[in-house]
Amino acid sequence: MRYALVTGGSRGIGRAVCAELAVAGFPILINYVSNRDAALETQRLVEEKGGTAELLPFHVADAASVDRALDEWSERHPDDHIAVLVNNAGIRQDAMMIFMQDAQWREVLDVSLNGFFYVTRRILKGMLMKRDGRIVNVVSLSGLKGLPGQTNYSAAKAAVIGATKALAQEVAARKVTVNAVAPGFIATDMTKDLDQAALKATIPLGRFGQPEEVAALVGFLASDRAAYITGEVVSINGGIYS
Repeated sequence: MRYALVTGGSRGIGRAVCAELAVAGFPILINYVSNRDAALETQRLVEEKGGTAELLPFHVADAASVDRALDEWSERHPDDHIAVLVNNAGIRQDAMMIFMQDAQWREVLDVSLNGFFYVTRRILKGMLMKRDGRIVNVVSLSGLKGLPGQTNYSAAKAAVIGATKALAQEVAARKVTVNAVAPGFIATDMTKDLDQAALKATIPLGRFGQPEEVAALVGFLASDRAAYITGEVVSINGGIYS
């Protein structure tokens, strides 16, 4: 079986991606850290759509946790492999840089950037051996444009964009593609604290995006239809940065 692993799959964009890939026929591995109830809700949604899903808890920023969880999964699934990896896990800890604490800087980079590295490094060997893989990194408008109060988040996402372009060149000969999607303002728990009225005025389409719209793009990049697309960063932001 060709599985899809979605990090941060319990809520928001991650949940929508799990549902989208399930409809495409992939058994889903739902990664989460601590919110098991939310992960179970994602699993229920996947099953409602006729798919199958397993919960796979680990902290993407902890290399030992990543390796242990994926090694145990591989032992239980000796004939299966992870053909699609969506690096979606991320956190915000916004602050103006002059007031930013060491932990706010470190934790945001740990999840988005180090998490990308630890998980992708572990999954990549199987993809290269099978000559079969789609890696989609969920980055951000913040990583392309930079947003005030998000120096840490912008730095983390910009770094993943650079890594996407480099890794795509390393693995293309083995039929593994690596792309990124860069959402703008999407209606999720991560953006519920923002001033939506003010921000909508800056978006040409005049609204926040929906997680399902991002998921549809991820689903395309994970499909055979996107086999000739690699090293790309595709924006989905209502025209705010074009």
